[in-house]
Amino acid sequence: MQTPLIPLIEISGPPRERGRQYGEAARPQIETALSFYRESFARRPGLEWHEVTQRARLWLPCVEDFAPDLLEELRGVAEGAGTGLLDLMALNARGEIAYDRTFARMGAEGGRPAAGQDGADAAASDAAEPDADGCSSFALLPPAAGDGHVWCGQNWDWRTGAGATLVALRVVQPPLPTVVMVVEAGQIGRHGANSAGIALNANGLGGRFGDEIGVPQPFIRRRILDRAGYKDALQVPFTARQQIPTNLLLTHRDGVAIDLETTPARHQWLYPEDGLLVHGNHYQAAVPPQLASTYRPFSVDSLYRVPIIESALRGARERTASADVRTVIERSLTDHFGLPHSVCNHPEPGTDPLLRTSTIASNIVDLTTGEYHVAAGLPCEAPYAPLPWNIYDGPGGQ
Repeated sequence: MQTPLIPLIEISGPPRERGRQYGEAARPQIETALSFYRESFARRPGLEWHEVTQRARLWLPCVEDFAPDLLEELRGVAEGAGTGLLDLMALNARGEIAYDRTFARMGAEGGRPAAGQDGADAAASDAAEPDADGCSSFALLPPAAGDGHVWCGQNWDWRTGAGATLVALRVVQPPLPTVVMVVEAGQIGRHGANSAGIALNANGLGGRFGDEIGVPQPFIRRRILDRAGYKDALQVPFTARQQIPTNLLLTHRDGVAIDLETTPARHQWLYPEDGLLVHGNHYQAAVPPQLASTYRPFSVDSLYRVPIIESALRGARERTASADVRTVIERSLTDHFGLPHSVCNHPEPGTDPLLRTSTIASNIVDLTTGEYHVAAGLPCEAPYAPLPWNIYDGPGGQ
């Protein structure tokens, strides 16, 4: 059986121990991630790594309050990888660090503008949201899927250089559900699925809601996937004090999907229409009132990516074989309208290699059977291949 061209890591045991297993197995990829972000943060917003890690210390108390077990797991990752806890907190809070205007402009010690960024440049950077995650997510439910299965997944659009840091992670943690994710090495969570039949896909949204420190998204997303009940999973983003706006699409194997446009101010939600729900990187429920007078999507190609995927996925209604439904999904996620700023997002020629973005991974999950397919890299070039783990294997499965 063909497997994705990314490292496969399985961990188990108490939080500190499974963290050590993770860190030891992913040590080369964690080193690559730290090297990449040292360079990219120095390029924009112009911060030395010691400034980044000094800022990362500010997230320790809120993570300790929110999920002490996950902070303990992260400590184990640091031990296993032979690196510092603050290095790994910086990897997990990289979106929050890039989002924070005060830090981006002044540096961790204060009083020093970030390199190459005066006040006007900073304002323009705020409007453009250059460091927000892209991504296109979907849920395909009966009867929109002719095979009667429940499908979900996404294209993950981010810095192209981060593609070399990806690992597929299986976390066995009874009595909690077993979790399968594809993450940047060193991150505690991202998008994935669990043995209780709950899947999470996520997209950046953009927009400013102040600079108060909040729980980094990897911890919120992992905590969602740690939940066995759909209500409990849905409750997580309503109780967490987050820092950056993020779209969260939660799909359940029984054919339920709810999309949450979450912000530090309030959340909005969307339901599937005729069994289909697709979300990109703009506010689709409504623009929050805090942003209404100045809002611009940070990724305008989201405005056409969403209807393109919706139109393609409607073809799954007439397919009764699951292999054919998956083919329809794969074609929707490899669409090239608007290339390079397409659903299958290609690097833009001439852009800085450290800041260049593209689709770095794509995943398709059949929540009915538990099969998890991943394309590592551009899905038009990297074939989708099944992970060797069924999400329902092990503790907490069907």
